[in-house]
Parts: sequence; structure tokens; C-alpha cells
Amino acid sequence: MLFAVRMAVDLPLDLDPRFREELLATEKAYSQELQRTGQWVHLWRVVGEYSNLSVFDVEGNAELHELLWNLPLFKYMRIEVTPLAPHPSAVSDGPGA
Repeated sequence: MLFAVRMAVDLPLDLDPRFREELLATEKAYSQELQRTGQWVHLWRVVGEYSNLSVFDVEGNAELHELLWNLPLFKYMRIEVTPLAPHPSAVSDGPGA
């Protein structure tokens, strides 16, 4: 199943700089591993915001929930999830087509 996921990050301004650096490094490693496994299919930055628009290809709601819940930045995020389905006019053979 494909899901479009918008994640907006809101880190506290008073977060310890060392902790922030470690947190972001852990987040990057986790997200890149999910990309390598093919579960995190697309990752796009939203211009002018500390947020992204991503596409996940997972078995279903429970798997997506688990992946998102385990994001190191999860507690600092606002997340919106939209299930996706193939469009009959699409010419792409991309995921879900």
C-alpha cells in the first residue's frame, strides 16, 4: 500500500545542541535505512519549511504506524497520512501503478 505522509518538525529552541545533533544523525540513519529497504519510496523537502512530503510503500496501516512511531523525531512532529491508490490516467509504472 502506498501512503503520502507529510511530516512537519518542531524542535524546541532550547534543545541541548549536542542532543539535537545526535537526534538528527539518528533520524537521518533511520530514514536512509527505510529508503534502502524500499519502504520509504520518496522523500521531498517542502520549500521554506522544516517539513517533508514522503511516499511510503508498506503492507498496511499497522506497518506504517510502526515505522513512523519509531522515527527518532516522532515526538517533535506533526504528521498527516493520506492513503494512495493508482490513478487510471497515470502513464507511470512507478510504485503502486
